[in-house]
Amino acid sequence: MSLIGWLKGNRLVDVTAQDPLPVQQQGAITTRTTDTLLVATTTVTTTTNRDLWENTNTETPTLDNCGQYRKLVWFYFRTGNAATTYRILARTTDLSAQPLGAGWQQIAQANLPGNANEWGRIEIPSAGDGYYDQYRIEVYRTDGSNYTLTSKLIGVRG
Repeated sequence: MSLIGWLKGNRLVDVTAQDPLPVQQQGAITTRTTDTLLVATTTVTTTTNRDLWENTNTETPTLDNCGQYRKLVWFYFRTGNAATTYRILARTTDLSAQPLGAGWQQIAQANLPGNANEWGRIEIPSAGDGYYDQYRIEVYRTDGSNYTLTSKLIGVRG
């Protein structure tokens, strides 16, 4: 015999696997799905305009087809303490995947947080939602020695 019961219709019912407690949903249930978009290891040097794929062509996106994601999350592990600047650029494309305009919109630029042998995390964009089609993520050190930066970027839907 169960010590907990509930009123089902006009009779008291014990709580069992066949008659669990009734629940009522309050508000919408939000589900978020994620996809891994990039896993890369970058040697961070003093070369500016160099993205996580070590590409220096400034028109080449680091990530493409990202319009379905409201936010990107960049996880990284750095092996060095050199002061490092990161820059995040974004743009939208037309139906044939061509940029709508020339150049990029800069959405973030700062020093990469964290120390050697530590994990870090950066949300893109840092506030609100993104929904840009293409992103370019550049990193370069401003002092110290070259080091390795391992990155994983995920896209968040929903």
